[in-house]
Formats: sequence, C-alpha cells, structure tokens
Amino acid sequence: MKITIRTLVQSPLEAVWAGFDRQLFDRLSPPFPPVNVLRFDGCLKGDVVSLELNFILFKQVWNSDIIDQQTTSNEIYFIDQGTKLPFFLRAWHHKHRLIREGSGTIIADEITFQTPNRLLDYLFYPLMWAQFVYRKPIYRAVFGRLK
Repeated sequence: MKITIRTLVQSPLEAVWAGFDRQLFDRLSPPFPPVNVLRFDGCLKGDVVSLELNFILFKQVWNSDIIDQQTTSNEIYFIDQGTKLPFFLRAWHHKHRLIREGSGTIIADEITFQTPNRLLDYLFYPLMWAQFVYRKPIYRAVFGRLK
C-alpha cells in the first residue's frame, strides 16, 4: 500500500533540512503507541533508527536503515527502510522528501508498507494515514505555516 502526505511550510529548504533532527523526530512521534528511541543516528545514508513501540501489553522493536540520501538544488530526500519490523508489518519503505516551493518547502512523506496479508493492508491503511497526517500541524508549528 502507498500513502503520500504533503505539507507546505514557510521555512526555506535548507532550514527544514537542518531541522530534521532528534528533537523533531521526538515531536513527530504519535501519542499511541508510546515510542522509546533506542538509537537515532540521523538522516544520512548508513544511519540507523531503532525504536521500541509500547502497546501496553507487549512491546515491539522497529529498526530502519537510512538506505539513501540525496541533495539537489530543489530537493533533499532520504529513505528509511525497515530491517526489523513489528509483527504486523512485512515491509516498510519511507521516502522523506523536502522540495523547494518558492520561499517555502513542501515536506512529502511517501510511504510504502505491506502487512502479512492484503486484507490487513486495507485495514491498516487508515491507521498509517492518520499517523502521518498527525505530523502536518507539527511541521507547520516548527517550520511555519504559509498563509
């Protein structure tokens, strides 16, 4: 399944890229499930992010490797790919795109995920979509809202 969420913010591309750090990562974590960051290297190729998701009755580890990062004059992106996923996911690929838009920036989350079966893919789609729509007001609070 594929999800794309785009958010236009006021800050220029370079400032948004500079703001993609551990502090922003912590702010973007949704209230449920609570997330304990075990490791956060950053957003460059070769970096690793490791999380522990707390579902109250059980915990799941989620590891992702940053498999690519590129910078051009109009776009900066990095891709995290799941290497150890919670039991309800079979595949995870998330391209974080920062695209110059006039004096502002479009932050695009492009997610491809797969659960153990197609029916679960459809059931999980609204949950995954909501997890990323949750980020829109945070991006705007951190990087400014264009009027």
